[in-house]
Amino acid sequence: MSFLDLFLYAIVPYAAIVLFVAGHIWRYRRDQFGWTSRSTQVLESRWLAWGSNLFHWGALGAIAGHVFGLLIPEGLTRAIGVTEPEYHVFSAYPGSAAGIICLAGLVILALRRAYFTRVRHTTTPADIAVYVLLFVVIALGIGETFFINTVGPRYDYRPSVGVWWRSLFYLQPQVQVMARAPVLYQVHATSAWLLYALWPFSRLVHVWSLPLQYLGRPYILYRRRFAVGRR
Repeated sequence: MSFLDLFLYAIVPYAAIVLFVAGHIWRYRRDQFGWTSRSTQVLESRWLAWGSNLFHWGALGAIAGHVFGLLIPEGLTRAIGVTEPEYHVFSAYPGSAAGIICLAGLVILALRRAYFTRVRHTTTPADIAVYVLLFVVIALGIGETFFINTVGPRYDYRPSVGVWWRSLFYLQPQVQVMARAPVLYQVHATSAWLLYALWPFSRLVHVWSLPLQYLGRPYILYRRRFAVGRR
């Protein structure tokens, strides 16, 4: 086990967790007025509606797939009667669809920020960093689920990536297991930890504020289109 492996698969994850937790506490205590999505709906709404809905629904599907694939051990799925071929079908095809939907939404949102001048002027360096990391994480995830596990040679990540992921929360990181995983999975995991580290310092904090409202309307309505008469 090299120092680079130890740094990437033990130090970086724990540093990201500390920044994620401490950053949210600091942000809430020092910047409550900035705890918002800083919605630009009043500047442009049509592209926002399409992009946000696709991105959020795709992200929910991808998160569900990660929970099922990384947090649930392989032995447990076998115990409840889910065979390996069944698990492969369940994870590969819906996972690929969720990733593609999520990426399509992100592309729309990114093009919206680049195309509409008023929206572009509200973009911060943190926004750009979040978009870049999201692109990397989602694109690599699609590469894993579609190009490797759907139409490619297939790779069983649960005995490697899944074991490493769970070991982090046991405070006994299995670095050597992750170090033997394909490079695509290694970069995907490291990029995700970098995104978690940046999370509390970006507009992503808004997901903790009544996140259920984003299922059907993933943006904040600041004003009505038509005036409402006084009662």
